[in-house]
Amino acid sequence: MAILSTPRSAVQLASKGRPLREHLFRIALLASLAIAIAFLAMLIVYVVEEGWPRLDSTLWENQPSIRRPETAGIQSGIFGTLWIIGLTALMALPTGILAAIYLEEYADKTKWYNRLIELNISNLAAVPSIVYGILGLGMIARWMQFGFTVMTGALTVSLLVLPIVIISAREAIRAVPPSIREGSLALGATQWQTIYRQVLPASVPGIATGSILALSRAIGEAAPFLMLGAATLVRFNPEGVWSTFTVLPLQIYSFIARPQEEFAILAAAAIVILLAILLLMNSVAIWLRNRYQKRW
Repeated sequence: MAILSTPRSAVQLASKGRPLREHLFRIALLASLAIAIAFLAMLIVYVVEEGWPRLDSTLWENQPSIRRPETAGIQSGIFGTLWIIGLTALMALPTGILAAIYLEEYADKTKWYNRLIELNISNLAAVPSIVYGILGLGMIARWMQFGFTVMTGALTVSLLVLPIVIISAREAIRAVPPSIREGSLALGATQWQTIYRQVLPASVPGIATGSILALSRAIGEAAPFLMLGAATLVRFNPEGVWSTFTVLPLQIYSFIARPQEEFAILAAAAIVILLAILLLMNSVAIWLRNRYQKRW
């Protein structure tokens, strides 16, 4: 009995102060979450209250105007934002996921160039967005002669969010238990069959979370488009990837800079529409993530 009671008493003594520390840590986490939700609620209530007079069908049916702010709309900004986000998702998400698969499943960690790639990806994730705007202006718009078009904006934003997609996808793939890979390989599956049929479906929730964060950052960016020279007042919708465009953050910036009070109301209404697009996009991604979580 003495031999059995000694480890138990040692565990009790070691964990004597743990519940208090865990309780305080939980309180700190809940307080931080409450503060964040409170500020978000204050922001939403403020912009909805300010923009409520303009939250009608004319807001998304009319084109912007600097002469009649009471009837001006944001249709070109909405369509431009959807074009940019759609192309960014098509280019950045597959590229980032495939790069993450290579770095996590195929790359030799002992090779110096693979370590250099990983280091550069981590550094690129912290580069300010305006630097990507300068890169897009010099390389894509001028050197590649794409001009100030939807394709230029989408490529620039894709470069901006690509490191985030790669890092989050790698973490999701790394979180898959090794036993899944070992069991699949033991049953005779090839490495690619194991990745495609076992690893990727199990890592979809984590990849979806990273994609949500990446596209959420992309939809609110204005600095790269300012560097690219995107117009703030465009009275037509993009008709293709080579069309001139504007986005909602640029339109909001343009409205806020004007002295008339009507433009401030219009900017607040445009912020509400931007938040609605962001929430709708995130809701679809969260639904897909939860669907795969239930399956796995």
